[in-house]
Formats: sequence, C-alpha cells, structure tokens
Amino acid sequence: MNQQQRQKIYETAKRWIYEAGAEIREHMNDPLDIETKSNPNDLVTALDKQTEKFFVDRIHQAYPEHHIIGEEGFGDTLSSVDGNIWIIDPIDGTMNFVHQKRSFAISIGILHNGIGEIGFVYDVMGDQLYHAKRGEGAFKNEIRLEPLDKKKKLEESIIGMNHFWLCENRVVDYPVMQKFVRTVRGTRTIGSAALELASVAEGVQDAYLALSLAPWDVAGGIILNQEVGGVAGDVDGNPWNPLERAPAVVANPAIHDSIIGFLKEGRK
Repeated sequence: MNQQQRQKIYETAKRWIYEAGAEIREHMNDPLDIETKSNPNDLVTALDKQTEKFFVDRIHQAYPEHHIIGEEGFGDTLSSVDGNIWIIDPIDGTMNFVHQKRSFAISIGILHNGIGEIGFVYDVMGDQLYHAKRGEGAFKNEIRLEPLDKKKKLEESIIGMNHFWLCENRVVDYPVMQKFVRTVRGTRTIGSAALELASVAEGVQDAYLALSLAPWDVAGGIILNQEVGGVAGDVDGNPWNPLERAPAVVANPAIHDSIIGFLKEGRK
C-alpha cells in the first residue's frame, strides 16, 4: 500500500467512524436488544450488529476487493493475511456500553499483507479519536503522541489488566501474578481492550495484559502502539497474529521483557 492509497483509505475510514459514532450516540438510549454469545457476560446488542453492518456495507461498496474480519459475523473467514484486511470491532466494551453508557470504543485496524497500515480507536462518548498511519506517527485527535519512554522501569509502571489474572486460570499460575501486581506501581482496568491499548500508546498506562483477545479487540490499538514504539505479542513473547484469538501483552518496550519473564515463570 503506497502513501497515496493509505491516505485515501484513512480519510474514508475516519469519516465513517465519525458517522457511526454519531449514530451510536443517537440511539444508545433506545431499548436495547441484548443477547449473549460465548457466556452470560459476553454481551452483544442490536446496535453492535448494526454498526458492524454499517462498516461492512460501505467497505464492500468502496473497496470490493478488500477483506473484512468483524466481531459480529458480517465479515469473512480468512486463513491468510494476504491483501487488504479491515479488522473491526463496532463496539469494544459492550458491557460498559450496556451498563455505564461510557468507556467503549469503535476499533478498526487495516492491514496490507499482514502489515498494520492504519489504526483507529474512537472513544465514542469522549469524542476522542486515536489514529495512526504506518510511518507517520500516532495521534489523539490532532495531538501527536510522543514515543514511549525507553527508560521506564517495571516498578514504576501502571499496568492494564483485569482481575481474572489473580484467579485460577488456564494461562498462568495466579500466585505469580499476585507477585507481579505487588511489583508494579499499580494496575487499572477500563473494560475495553481498545481503550486500554490507546492508553498504552498515549503513555498513561505502560502495558496491557489480557487472558484472551480476538483480533478485532486489538488491531486498531496495536497499530497505534507500533507508531510510538510499543511491542505487541502473546504471553510467550511471540509476535501478534492477526488471525488468532490468544492471550496478549502490549507494552512499552522498556518493560516488555520483564513482563514476559514473569509470565513465563508462571506459565502452565
């Protein structure tokens, strides 16, 4: 994807995101048709589905040769990262959307042959758009995000992670994670992976750990982090795979290896 192509797709996607965000705000207080997916806490609303279809319809019309990976089932089933791929989460943080009416985001990552070209995370209620193009930096609205602090120490870091890390789980022995929590400066949880990753890119959090994330949860945010020097991968230190659901670590590079060291100590 050359710079001219990237810029045109970026401008089009940005316009669609603002349109979709306005539509969500207009209808978010309508009666919600709420369903569950993999478990009773994995929620989806009609507005999630409508928003994803909004993007899919427009992508098919404007870029019929592009592929789509979407959370709500309107995209494609892919076994290869060849070509142009849009990875879409129409409402990341649906539980926040349902219960709190805030702290949820539209997340879009656009890849070309597996390389992150364009990333968006839109805080719908805060009207804050995090956006990035490959090689051109990352921004919060019109403010350019600074490169991540290469001198950051783990003991001085704020880590985004939910409390399931401290319970019995299939990924890592929880006593090791209790030790990890006592080592870092503090932990936080927002309830939206996309907003967590935007916080890492902004430097207000220093890493985000998740026990299981799908590509649509993180694609936009990982591309943001790539533009400020962040490192993204799985709990064993392998690079991010945009076609797989897996445990994930996205971190300031200064503390990434230390985090992986903790995780490997407790890996099952």
